[in-house]
This record gives sequence, structure tokens and C-alpha cells, in this order.
Amino acid sequence: MKQQIKRGLELVFVPIAAAVVFVEQVLIKYLNVAMAAFARLPWVARLEAWLVTLPPYGALATFAAPSILILPVKFSAVWFGYHRHYALAFASVLAGKVIGTAILARLYRILRPNLMTIGWFAWADTHFFYWRDKAYAFVKALPAWKMAAKLADDVRAWLAGLVAGLFAR
Repeated sequence: MKQQIKRGLELVFVPIAAAVVFVEQVLIKYLNVAMAAFARLPWVARLEAWLVTLPPYGALATFAAPSILILPVKFSAVWFGYHRHYALAFASVLAGKVIGTAILARLYRILRPNLMTIGWFAWADTHFFYWRDKAYAFVKALPAWKMAAKLADDVRAWLAGLVAGLFAR
């Protein structure tokens, strides 16, 4: 009986966990590329250079600011949903999530050295990434993940061959 419950929970939660891991990794990868390109703008580079000079708790306030700045986007999603504009509500949530994640990831990369001087932040950061890495390792060790990764690699290789064949002379 206990084994059946465990297997049932795995069937429900493992695909969800795998999807979260996949989306997060893809999103973070491409958002980091986009934000690095954005950071090459002179005014953004100056802003980032100034942010590095902030004291630890100033860096913490700056790091928390995007969560507050995204609130109007979230409120607009609620408003759209209330008025039965569900596609706009979903688009607002999605846009807010993507923009917020991009800004937060870039700020984390820039402000992390200052933030790690705050004891409780360093403790939380270390523990969060320890458990996240354990969860990723668990999901990536699953046979379903390995099959999906192989399939994605095969499709990527096939597409690369197709594109190369189209442009070959």
C-alpha cells in the first residue's frame, strides 16, 4: 500500500518538477543572454557600476525592488481576469514573470558579492541553492528526464543538419 502511494505521488509530482526545472533552466539561460546584451548599453553599464558600490543593505533594498515594481503588472492581471479578459490576464502574468525574473537574475549577479556579506542572506542563499541543486539532480537522474534530454538532443542535431543542408552550396 505504501509503495502504491509513493508511486502515485511520483506519477503526479515528477512531471511537474521536471517541467519546472526545464522551464527555469531555459528561461534563465536565455534571459541571462538577453540581459547581458541589454547591459552593454552605456547608461545600463553606468547604472550597474553604481549598483556595485552600494552598501549591503542598500543592495538588499535594490534586490527587493523589482518584486515591488512588478505589482502593477500583477494588479492589471487581476483586473483583466475580473473583466473576463483571460488571455490578457495570462499575458500580464507571463510578462510580469519574465520581466521580473530577468531583472532579478541580473541584479542577483551584480549584487551577490555585497549581499553575501549579510549573514542571514548568505545562510539562506547557500541553503536554497543546496536544496535546489539536490532537486535538480533528482529530476535529472530520472529515466523520463534522460529520455527527454536524448530526444531533445536528437531533434537539435536533426535540425542543425537540416539547416546546414539548406545552406550548403
